[in-house]
Amino acid sequence: MLDSAFRAIGRIPGALMVVPLFLGAIVNSFAPGILDIGSFTTALFRDGTAVLIGLFFLAVGSQISLKTAAPSLEKGAVLLVSKFGIAAAVGLSVAFFAPGGVLWGLLPLAIIAAMSNSNGSLYSALMQQFGSKTDKGAISVLSINDGPFLTMIALGVAGFAQFPLDALLAAIFPMILGFVLGNLSPLARNFLAPGQSLIIPFVAFAIGAGIDFSVLLTSGLAGILLGLMTVVLSGGAAILGVYLWHKVRKTPRPARNVVSGVAESAVAGNAIATPAALAAIDPSFAAIQGEATAQIATAVVVTAFIAPFLVAFISRWQIKHGVTTTAEDAYFDANGSPQALPDTSDTTAQPVSPVFSENELELSTTENPR
Repeated sequence: MLDSAFRAIGRIPGALMVVPLFLGAIVNSFAPGILDIGSFTTALFRDGTAVLIGLFFLAVGSQISLKTAAPSLEKGAVLLVSKFGIAAAVGLSVAFFAPGGVLWGLLPLAIIAAMSNSNGSLYSALMQQFGSKTDKGAISVLSINDGPFLTMIALGVAGFAQFPLDALLAAIFPMILGFVLGNLSPLARNFLAPGQSLIIPFVAFAIGAGIDFSVLLTSGLAGILLGLMTVVLSGGAAILGVYLWHKVRKTPRPARNVVSGVAESAVAGNAIATPAALAAIDPSFAAIQGEATAQIATAVVVTAFIAPFLVAFISRWQIKHGVTTTAEDAYFDANGSPQALPDTSDTTAQPVSPVFSENELELSTTENPR
């Protein structure tokens, strides 16, 4: 019976992060005393946020690989810069020009964190069915936008946050350590890989335990708007970036596949941890941590529903207009491409369901799940 319940919960997009987050918020809102009994219970479920996030970033960093051929690295870099560029532009524009630094209830912190942080598990799962070799290989670079690092850069450079160099290094060191271990030792990479999915529900509950449920209710509409903005603006920038990359490379028209940009329109579940990570470094963010977290959590669900339909639609549109992943693979195979990546492209693929369990996504990922 419990297994059936877990399977049903697993059908919720981003279930490993979203469901425990909501449970933590409910407990904190209606029975906070439960988490105050002390010892290991309080340490794990209420006060363990910083430790759990550190372990999570260590596991994530171990899965970032640079052993990918040039076109895959190029495409990943284009997607990364496109997403981060539009996220920073929109988020900082709101901070500078919107009255009170808030637009329609949306916080700049939530905007940048959500729009710059892509759902790697969903991306990888979709690219297995609809993508080319370079689409799949690009995930190695896209893993860089995991966690709060890019959000810290945007807010810090703009002067909206104070991140001393030692504090910034302390925040990203677990990810750097994981990256070094994962690239120097396949055994270390394989050992740390399960940590991504194992730690997520615990860190999500601990984050939720610091949120009042009323914040989630009041931030619902803003979170939906953030999700839609991410699909249109962040996804649109990624699509444009890939298309221009093909143009600069003088890729033949039948090989100008852009589905990877569409798949980048989803928000990663681990982006939910970004406000807490930033508040731990700069206490000035503590006042908006709960609201920003709620907005990002809602955006995760919204984009996870929309992205698979959108990828399937664009894939069919490309095929109808003579653009296929087979043509892209053939072009790069003849011009120095990722020969080591498996060719599982299927240009006749049917649309995938927009509802994934987190485990199904992890199993679908060949490399660097998030």
